[in-house]
Amino acid sequence: NMKFKITLLAVAATLLFVGCKKEPVAYGKMDKTPYATKECINELSRGAEIVPSEKIDKIVVYKAKRIMMTYRNGEKIDTFRMSLGDKGGANGGDKVKAGDYRTPEGKYKIVRKKCDNRLYKSLMISYPDAGDIARARARGVNPGGYITIHGQPKWNADGRGDEYTLSRDWTEGCMAVPNKAMDTLWRAVENGVEIEIHA
Repeated sequence: NMKFKITLLAVAATLLFVGCKKEPVAYGKMDKTPYATKECINELSRGAEIVPSEKIDKIVVYKAKRIMMTYRNGEKIDTFRMSLGDKGGANGGDKVKAGDYRTPEGKYKIVRKKCDNRLYKSLMISYPDAGDIARARARGVNPGGYITIHGQPKWNADGRGDEYTLSRDWTEGCMAVPNKAMDTLWRAVENGVEIEIHA
C-alpha cells in the first residue's frame, strides 16, 4: 500500500545519508577497475569465504590510536590501521545522531557481510542498539545506522594510496581498513563476532 511504499522510501533515504558513502579525495589518475563483486557475492552465498583455521571471535577498536585488533580465545591475532568518521574522528566522541560523522563507541556484534563495488567488502555492526536508540530518542534525534568496517574506495583497490587514506579520517562514521586487512577479516569473521569500540 501507499503508506508502506512511503516508509520504504524514507528508510532508503535515511540509509543514503547515514551510511558510509563518503570517500577521500583521490590524488593522481582515478582507477576505474571494478571490484569482482559477482565473485564475492557468489562466495558469500555459499559461506565459502570463511577459512575455519583463521576464524576469530572478537574485534577491539581503539579510536584514539586508530587501530583495530582481532582476537581468538583471548589471544591477539592481528592489528590493523584504520580511518574513522571525518568530523567525529578519534577525538570527536561517541556517535549521537545521523549525519554527525562520528564512529560509535560501545559493544556490538557483526550482523552482516556485504560485497560492495565501491568501498570493497564490508562488515556491518549492530549499531544502533537499544541503548543508542533510547539516548537518541531522549535528544529528539535519529541515531543513524549502517555503520560498518569496510575497505578502501575503488581508486585505492591495490593499496597504493593506503598511506594517504590512513593518514586522515574520511568516513561518515564507519571504520575503514586497507583492503588486505579487509580480506583477512573476511576470511575470519562470521556473523555474531563481538566488536568493542573504545574512545
